[in-house]
Amino acid sequence: MESSDPAPNPHASAEEIEAARSDLKLANVLYHDWEADTYDEKWSISYDERCIDYAVGRFKAVAGEQDWPYEHAMELGSGTGFFLLNLMQGGVIKKGSVTDLSPGMVRVALRNAAGLGLDVDGRVADAERIPYEDDTFDLVVGHAVLHHIPDLPAAFREVLRVLKPGGRFVFAGEPTRIGDRYARRLGRIVWWLTTNVTRLGPLREWRRPQAELDSSSRAAALEAIVDIHTFDPTELERMAGVAGARNVRAHTEELSAALFGWPVRTFEAAVPPEKLGLRWKLFAYKSWLRLSWFDEHVLRRIAPRELFYNVMITGTKPV
Repeated sequence: MESSDPAPNPHASAEEIEAARSDLKLANVLYHDWEADTYDEKWSISYDERCIDYAVGRFKAVAGEQDWPYEHAMELGSGTGFFLLNLMQGGVIKKGSVTDLSPGMVRVALRNAAGLGLDVDGRVADAERIPYEDDTFDLVVGHAVLHHIPDLPAAFREVLRVLKPGGRFVFAGEPTRIGDRYARRLGRIVWWLTTNVTRLGPLREWRRPQAELDSSSRAAALEAIVDIHTFDPTELERMAGVAGARNVRAHTEELSAALFGWPVRTFEAAVPPEKLGLRWKLFAYKSWLRLSWFDEHVLRRIAPRELFYNVMITGTKPV
């Protein structure tokens, strides 16, 4: 496995956060290095049937099932490897490459791949200057990455450059403009309520130590800096087309599931994890599944696609 992997920065100081406000790429490295070792736990990421089904389902929803398996795929802004590694386990991809601006994330993604026995290499990489030759990959994928990239048109051009003629890109998990607005407001309200109610006498055992809450607040400050874009689905399709992509299509998902999921995630981040047992996890997951089904089979027929929280997009490189 290949990786240019300097030691990651485990925590960001207040001074570094202030410097990051004027340097978006520094902010991305600081935030994602900070989160790397706990990222899978924070976002309930796993590499079992639950997340394999989720990743493959997202891929199918926007790109269908043709051309499987793809011989060689790269994940752009891979994080811990969630999307690529679960697509590989689901039979979508044979060989993989992970790339991320954060050395810490590349390190964890390669560790996850090794633990799963998957054929994956990795490089620390800027999405606006991808360090691979022209016409290298059959597929480029990404999950929750486009909204972190300062120069999106340049990134789309780079994706098309490293794809083979006829190759496909699939990006999922990107926030819509309207969806991000209601998700952030819900998150702020639930965080304020939880951290204040748990100051009260009998509920103090449900309060995380103040140092952990302060750390979460600093991480949230960095997250607000690195979350650069939100998207209108039609504008995102247009951007990919202008970069040279063909057969571009956006698909949106999660409305009631997002209105439920964001308060749940915020609450989980504000209380000690040992207070939430298996029953809570099953309740949260099964509720999210039911609401996602309702979104896909009912609300998608009557609600404008701009109202949904997530947007996915696919396209191909001209032959």
